[in-house]
Amino acid sequence: MINYIVQVMLFQALFLFVYDAFLKKETFFTKNRWYLLLTPLASFVIPLIRIPSLQKSIPTEISILLPEIVLSPQKAIEQTPIQDSIAYGPVIFWIGLALFFILFLAKISKLILLIRQNKVITNKTYKLVVLPNSKKAFSFFNYIFLGENVTGKDKEKIILHELVHSSEKHSLDLLFFEILKIVMWFNPLIYVYQKRISIVHEYISDDKVVKSSSKKDYLNKLINELFDVEDISFVNQFFVSSFIKKRIKMLSKKRSKQVMQLKYLLLIPVLISMLFYMSCSNELDSSLNSNNVGAKQSITYYNANGKTNTKQKLLEVYRKRTNDNEQGFPDTFMDRYTDRVKPTYGTKISEKELTDEELTEYKEFLSNHNYNGFAFWSKVELYKLENQRKMIAVIWDFSMDDAQFDPGNVEPAEEVSFAKLNKVPTFPGCEDNDKKCFVKKIQQHFAKNFDTDLPNKLKLSSGPKRLIINFKIDTSGNVVDINVKAPVRKLEEEVIRLVKMLPKMTPGEKEGKKVKVKFTLPMRIDVK
Repeated sequence: MINYIVQVMLFQALFLFVYDAFLKKETFFTKNRWYLLLTPLASFVIPLIRIPSLQKSIPTEISILLPEIVLSPQKAIEQTPIQDSIAYGPVIFWIGLALFFILFLAKISKLILLIRQNKVITNKTYKLVVLPNSKKAFSFFNYIFLGENVTGKDKEKIILHELVHSSEKHSLDLLFFEILKIVMWFNPLIYVYQKRISIVHEYISDDKVVKSSSKKDYLNKLINELFDVEDISFVNQFFVSSFIKKRIKMLSKKRSKQVMQLKYLLLIPVLISMLFYMSCSNELDSSLNSNNVGAKQSITYYNANGKTNTKQKLLEVYRKRTNDNEQGFPDTFMDRYTDRVKPTYGTKISEKELTDEELTEYKEFLSNHNYNGFAFWSKVELYKLENQRKMIAVIWDFSMDDAQFDPGNVEPAEEVSFAKLNKVPTFPGCEDNDKKCFVKKIQQHFAKNFDTDLPNKLKLSSGPKRLIINFKIDTSGNVVDINVKAPVRKLEEEVIRLVKMLPKMTPGEKEGKKVKVKFTLPMRIDVK
């Protein structure tokens, strides 16, 4: 939801930039009015549009590797149960919405009181509300509010001006933005939109009035007369001091040439860019990568020449498991790389850029890599080097020292970022699509419900006990297909019990389609 709101505001800002830079100085007032009405609506719709031809096929299942859960039973016995944190975001939103709705009702009530408490003269096309001891002049639909101190020709011209607002239904425009201000009270761009369309309303009325009266007299009135204003944002006011200079300048300006209407064609590339962006962009979420904190090792890379540096133990295990050797890769189609960081040379590529021979080799490499359990500690990427040779890069991520490293005890797990989902499964109590909250709730659930006495009952030896938990959240939001790998059967049963206790969730979505999401959750129990 937050991403959607940011995208809406971004597109509104872009539309306003186009208007201010190219359109607002032109005399195509009616077209500008419709531009200001339709573009905020388009900003709400465009983020929901995905062009299928620009997207990859939607997988029926997405796999995600979650951050590791670390439990210390001794500490867990002493601590009080973890309380669910309050979701402050939704609370603040609804409080703001309620306050702005109350303010809107207060303004409506003020108008109703003005109508009930003052003299109302009914005419054929409008109702004139006479305000005592006032020089106010404004309108709302077919009600024209006019101070009794406004008399003579001034009164006639003001009524004529306000009748244009009434006939053009300008009040509907302002009410539309009032509704947007209630729903998106935190969005300053809505206020900018409302101000822009208010001045356009005045341009439209001024333009029609001067066609039936002297432009000189009308301009003098705007310059010399001073009227009161009403503090109601959705009424059309005859006199707003900040608008006067702009209205006079626009009345004095020559009509824009018809060819200038071609400026509206700027909307075409703007809209295409927005649609292309929404269809092709992938959200990057570095806050939820699967890196574990506190790693002590500094793994150096095994580069394209086959040379190694430190951490021989790890590299020897890796070469053995992947049929590698000390001499490099002279008989392969692709070079190899392994390190804690991504390579600083070469260009990242996809499988589509591999030849048939390279693709076969790459798939065989992945099969061995995953079968031997290395996928839990690493991510595999493809690069193209300056000499046009392709390279398989293995980026490692460890949170244990050399003595603890035992890749043979871990089930392979495919690592896929949350970013591949347009909407991740939502844990009850979290905001829609809140990834951080999802991870936090999962961790709290295990910390709160794990049987802290179990390690002592099982008389487990001291040291870390590692588990791999696999489960899926199906398209209905149910937790299914639970599988746990643990060194002791009783630990497996306990963790399966915890996973089954997870509540029903809002299912994940990829490009508007609900998908089954597989989670791999590493877990460590520190027994002392």
